[in-house]
Amino acid sequence: MGNGDMVIGGIDWPAVAAGDWAVPAGAEVPRLVDVLTDMLASPDPVVRDEFGYTAVSVWGRRGVLDRELGRLGDIMAERLTGHAEVQARTFAALAFGVVLGRDVELPGGAVDGWYEVFENWYRTEPDVRGYDETLGWLHAVAHGADAAVAFARAVPRHAPDILELCAHRMTVKDTDYRYSHLEDARLARALTAVLHTPGLTRDQALGWFDVVDDAFAGAGRGPCPPWAANTFATLQSLHLHLTRGLRAGGVPRHGDEVADHVAAILRLPFPWLR
Repeated sequence: MGNGDMVIGGIDWPAVAAGDWAVPAGAEVPRLVDVLTDMLASPDPVVRDEFGYTAVSVWGRRGVLDRELGRLGDIMAERLTGHAEVQARTFAALAFGVVLGRDVELPGGAVDGWYEVFENWYRTEPDVRGYDETLGWLHAVAHGADAAVAFARAVPRHAPDILELCAHRMTVKDTDYRYSHLEDARLARALTAVLHTPGLTRDQALGWFDVVDDAFAGAGRGPCPPWAANTFATLQSLHLHLTRGLRAGGVPRHGDEVADHVAAILRLPFPWLR
């Protein structure tokens, strides 16, 4: 099925895209969400990414989905709990950026519940490939990093836990995948953004290094395994982010001390550093 023939749920999606994503005439938002959630799990990357996620992102940003964000969040959390297909899980994580990005009232306790599900998924997701020739972009690490930022902004008290969560993700040892699609940069951006959380103390800003230190405990000379390469790449990217700062927000309050700790760890692979 070519892009020009892509009618799903009775909607001509290429026509919607060509019309600047105007909501189809007569379409009811709850029905649109039903169709979009199916599209977000599709193994077809055009259906899932180019049309499904783009529609969720655009209509979410424009406020079209405001009344359905609670239901959308519940569906995405359910997928993270154990959907059999990797693309459904990784795009569920990405969708939380939309769900949490609007300043609307969500069901009481929902965000904490979603965070608990997300945290468990991000720690344990086994398929962290960035791209698949058939499925297209999967990006569990990158999508999870984006979701981590959204959760930190929605529930700032979780910021220290989210820093540790990102550290656990980069140091997962049971993997043969080396970051090859800038996952390190997305993690570094997430860590930097979470470090901007108002009220984050020095100890909280530095506490996540315990996870990294434990991962390298007893490390010696020898080949660099994928998990270590992923961690070093993320820390190098993080040092750049902490040096230059984010376009929105600049350098976080404890950025200099965090950068010093990063540099100390990077002396393991780069002993010639001053």
